[in-house]
Amino acid sequence: MRQTQPSLDLLIALDVLLDEGSVSGAARRLHLSEPAMSRTLGRIRVAMGDPILVRSGQRMVPTPRALAVRAEVRAVVEAARRVFTPTGEPDPATLVRDFVVQASDAVIQAAAAPLLTELAVSAPGVRLRFIPEGPGDQRVLREGLADLEVTVISDPEPETLVEPLVSDRPVGVVRAGHPLLDGPITAERFAAADHVIASRRGRTRGPIDDALAALGLSRRVRGTVPTFTASLLLTRETDLVGMAGEWQVRSAVELLGLVTFPIPVELPPIELSQAWHPRHDADPAHAWLRARMRAVFRAPD
Repeated sequence: MRQTQPSLDLLIALDVLLDEGSVSGAARRLHLSEPAMSRTLGRIRVAMGDPILVRSGQRMVPTPRALAVRAEVRAVVEAARRVFTPTGEPDPATLVRDFVVQASDAVIQAAAAPLLTELAVSAPGVRLRFIPEGPGDQRVLREGLADLEVTVISDPEPETLVEPLVSDRPVGVVRAGHPLLDGPITAERFAAADHVIASRRGRTRGPIDDALAALGLSRRVRGTVPTFTASLLLTRETDLVGMAGEWQVRSAVELLGLVTFPIPVELPPIELSQAWHPRHDADPAHAWLRARMRAVFRAPD
């Protein structure tokens, strides 16, 4: 017979354990000793009739039962937090929260530094954990694996709330002294250059190719890399031509000694947005995070 009754404290502990994937990490988050956290995990196992986390080599992994209830546990914990959170603007100086932000590599490169610098001064109790895009992106908000998503959001889940942040202009990126810079960059000269594409799915075509095809041109794609940052490093070291959003690349241009130029074909803008699940909409702390993200994107150059 089960001796442990479910409680909000156990749900909070379970949420943190599944988030951290370790007893020691959960203990630090909850300001408990490791033995106390181990005892809490034991109570959770008894209450749920499942081991929840099991050892796999040097780490612990969730059981199928834990994965099945993860999103529900997160939703209950967030709902409880809203009940006990005073309404109104939170005080950043005393706010203690962990936020998980899923973002494209380009957004992380451009936004992480100003955000983390600001929070270190104004909100020292807030921790941002940026995670990359990947398979199952559409589920991360619904399942509570991320608090905020910041990227090009073209096909959100029906319940997802989306706020446009910036309309970015695509630009070409090359190293300083690149031969393409020796004269007017026409569509013909642009197409004749060697190109690298940043695509986490390894795609070798995009809107540029469609626009060039309409002019009877095609470009030579020498390779693809999975991240925006890798493409910038390649353009710095080679004669490859890359592409990026003007806003996203602005901080890297000076740092890496790169040069941007207008792409000589008509292209749609890169629409960057932030998205979140409705369960966070009324949370003052989450609204504060969204405001900080908004300010970073709309800050003057």
